[in-house]
Amino acid sequence: MITNPLAIIAIVLGAILLVPMICRKIRIPSIVGFIIVGILVGEYGFGLLPDSSSIQTLGKIGMLYIMLQAGIEVDINDFRQQRTRAMLFGILSFIFPFCLGLLTSKLLGFDWITSSLLGAMYSSHTLMTYPIVSRYGVQKNAAANIAIGGTMLTITLSLLVLAFIRHQQGALSELDQPSTWIVLGKIALTLLLILVIFPKITQRFFKRWSDPTSGFLIIMTMMVVSAWMADWAGLEGILGAFMCGVAMNKLVPNLSPVMQRINFVGNNLFVPLFLIGVGMMIDVSLLWSGWLTLIIAIVMIATKLVGKWLASWIAQKSFKLQGVERQLIFGLTHATAAGTLAIVTIGFEAGIFDAAILNASIIMILALCTSSSFITEYAAKQLALQEEARLEADKIEDSWLMMTVAENRHYELQELGELTELRQPELSSETDWSDAIRLIQAQSKAAIVYHPAQPINTISRILVAVPRYAEKEHDFISCFGLVRRLSSQIGAKVIFFTNEDTQKALQAFCRRKGKYLRAGYREMESWEDALMLAKQMQPDDMIVMINARPSTPSYNPLFDQVPTMLDKFFSHHSYMLVYPEQATGANIPDILTGDSTQASKTWKIVSSLKRWILSFQQR
Repeated sequence: MITNPLAIIAIVLGAILLVPMICRKIRIPSIVGFIIVGILVGEYGFGLLPDSSSIQTLGKIGMLYIMLQAGIEVDINDFRQQRTRAMLFGILSFIFPFCLGLLTSKLLGFDWITSSLLGAMYSSHTLMTYPIVSRYGVQKNAAANIAIGGTMLTITLSLLVLAFIRHQQGALSELDQPSTWIVLGKIALTLLLILVIFPKITQRFFKRWSDPTSGFLIIMTMMVVSAWMADWAGLEGILGAFMCGVAMNKLVPNLSPVMQRINFVGNNLFVPLFLIGVGMMIDVSLLWSGWLTLIIAIVMIATKLVGKWLASWIAQKSFKLQGVERQLIFGLTHATAAGTLAIVTIGFEAGIFDAAILNASIIMILALCTSSSFITEYAAKQLALQEEARLEADKIEDSWLMMTVAENRHYELQELGELTELRQPELSSETDWSDAIRLIQAQSKAAIVYHPAQPINTISRILVAVPRYAEKEHDFISCFGLVRRLSSQIGAKVIFFTNEDTQKALQAFCRRKGKYLRAGYREMESWEDALMLAKQMQPDDMIVMINARPSTPSYNPLFDQVPTMLDKFFSHHSYMLVYPEQATGANIPDILTGDSTQASKTWKIVSSLKRWILSFQQR
């Protein structure tokens, strides 16, 4: 056995480097590879590494990281839309394995207490294969949101069963038994801190220190503290890490530099260490140590697979999902590690489980982690190919001009371009508004004038002023998509200020399948009312004004006053002035001779005056 710390570090880092390369060559998921490495180097393999507490501690952080990542990367808009489905699936994913567990355990001759705890163990699952979903970029798929949302409920129900059984068994003495009110108080305090207080602290931190390294450290600190608080309250640490991820969702956009650092450190250090640690606990010799252990393990594996598959199948039929989406849900929700280890360890220490159940549980973890990796890899790959084909079919080669006025904020422009997924925008910095407007009107491409008054990930609401007939602009859909993608990345609520007719068009855009946007609406009959936004502004709000060039359907002469209005009333807030792409050639609408009902009262007067001047010149 190797005891030199440097040699241990060298072996672990070498495995983290080589395993993914080898797994790609032989076409197996790297999750399986890391578990196999853990088996080989651990106490029950070649015994190269000791059962190091350091590896186990870092590995536990890896499990917390997986849950944090799932909470941060979930699309809040889609998650809210899918929350009913997620809760229903969570109930199904608990009931079917639990009931099947009761049945099979009674057939094996176990009593009701043991059978109930085994049922809770079958119901619990761990999102071990979520990094595969994230790697293929399908974490925003409806099936992934349903599986992630259901996980939180399933884990909670399993832990409640565990707490009830421990109470029934009298695991704690009467003097040490906390009252129900104390337990509820601890849970309430934990939820308050994780979901309300910690996000406010982190938001203030980002406003003062916006560099990515500091952002990474504050998020990881909040994750560990949240997990510790959950353990203190009698919940599982992984549940605290997941709630922390959901709470920090809007502060850490998926494409932000902070998220890149979290992904890099987590996927390349913490998660591999966790998987190696799981492998080091597995004793392969148990497979031939006795028929009883092997029979119990086979029953465990079959019970969990059937229960989770039934829940996934009913979810697919009920929610009208594709077959490959059912496979993704099934792959994500039948892997098991942290929850199972917690339940089986507590059950063994309380005398509810014997050594045969403990050993069979370890075998089950190995088998289910392996099968889950293959199924999730296949389903995620198929969904990624479908998404790629859809994007190719819907692909619009938009060209964007992004600029700031009287300030050099190149980094902020790049960050905004990445968050809104603009392809290679042209960046510019103009000395004053007149130069900026001149440059915009000299080109037909879509344009953004951006003023960042605070870090974009600290924005709470996006207030969007939309002029009358903006929906009739040649490329308005791209402007709407810009707002939708930004809202999705930073988790900010969108409120549109517009007239009744344009509001109906926006509501239709917001309800599109796969492009859902949670938005509110306020009445704004004319552009003269745009200053009403100043009265409704809150400290962390951002203003987006949809503008237009002359001779376009939504143009209003009052647009010329927008720069002055922004500098006077909104200079202490972040704002964007967005110009849709202008049609060229045969696609240019004839505004002067077009339908006069498609213009505001102010523009009707201007149009009539222009027609009169043109007719006078022709004479």
